Amino acid sequence: MKTKAVRLYGKNDLRLEEFDLPEIKDDEILARIVSDGICMSSYKAAIQGADHKRVPKDVDKNPIIIGHEFCGEILEVGEKWKNDYKPGQKFTVQAALNHKDNPHAAPGYSFPYIGGSATHIVIPSVVMELGCLLPYEGESYFYGSLAEPMSCIVGAFRANYHTTAGSYEHRMGVVEGGNMAILAGVGPMGLGAIDYALHNERKPRLLVVTDINEERLARAASIYTVEDAAKDGIQLVYVNTAEPGKGTDYLMSLTDGKGYDDVFVFAPVKPVVEMGDQILGYDGCLNFFAGPSDPGFKAEFNFYNVHYGATHVVGTSGGNTEDMKISLDMMGKGLINPVSMITHVGGLNSVADTILNLPNIPGGKKMIYTNVEMELTAIADFREKGKSDPFFARLADIVEENNGLWCAEAEKYLLANSKPI
Repeated sequence: MKTKAVRLYGKNDLRLEEFDLPEIKDDEILARIVSDGICMSSYKAAIQGADHKRVPKDVDKNPIIIGHEFCGEILEVGEKWKNDYKPGQKFTVQAALNHKDNPHAAPGYSFPYIGGSATHIVIPSVVMELGCLLPYEGESYFYGSLAEPMSCIVGAFRANYHTTAGSYEHRMGVVEGGNMAILAGVGPMGLGAIDYALHNERKPRLLVVTDINEERLARAASIYTVEDAAKDGIQLVYVNTAEPGKGTDYLMSLTDGKGYDDVFVFAPVKPVVEMGDQILGYDGCLNFFAGPSDPGFKAEFNFYNVHYGATHVVGTSGGNTEDMKISLDMMGKGLINPVSMITHVGGLNSVADTILNLPNIPGGKKMIYTNVEMELTAIADFREKGKSDPFFARLADIVEENNGLWCAEAEKYLLANSKPI
């Protein structure tokens, strides 16, 4: 079977190509991709090429398919897996395989025939052996794609830890009923973190979300409202830290000087990291979530507080399969709805340019429909484009009826009416 896919050959070298997939082996699965979210991690892989820890050193000779937030449909199952998976079944993949012999290998970074930016893929046996091919029963493919980034957020919240005086056993997870801050927190992953913080079992008493972009803060506040949070006993505060008097002292005043139990940093920016350190309370945990592309990235950390205030830092990169299952389960039960992450949609033809220019494209998550030809388009621009194109006019009608958010009806319309690639 032929596939069309965006492959990485080296630094800043992404190519949309058509090529033959090999016949599947008895321990492999053939599948069709429908949706794939574009992640900043793919941008880092694209600009670093073979220098990236997950990308093979010989990628120039053996290119890999980019993209790791994908959802699709199984077409053919090798003999070994016929009791576990069936043709026609929807699926998603936990890309962080965490294989003991090759811990950095991951779909979307390391393999020639599996990645999200493709029409069709061959899923290697290792994915199934590690339990990372997950059946997905949701109606919309985009939710399956969002399960992977949400699993990273779930993993971050579970990775935070706190201590008990006189004991050497750590208490894993965020503090229930505590003070939490999400810094630089209204990008796509920050929005997912707000959603999870408000709706997971361990809810904070105070949740402070900061950014320096008033427009993005206003959008976040319109989706996750202060009033709705209050119904669950959570004081939700949005703060533009670029405004005078809204810096570290103000953030501390919201806690009556106690500081924060859990701080999540969603931008690899030195002043943001240092602000996170400065607002930690006793036994506070700073989670540096945002992975920098600069391997020499540094920020100052107060080690007096490490010694006397038991402050500490963790870093998380991706979730595990259990985190993925938690995110799928919570979405299925309607407890979280990470669709707020999505601000743009496009087709496979738009992937290469989107990834390479991702830091310069405003908004949140870019959702790609891989069997479609469509320029990357902001949801907010549907109405304007609809003045000359009835396809976008109808999409605008649909999303405006859904508070401006992407939705199942919009996806169905796009898949049924867009140009195949």
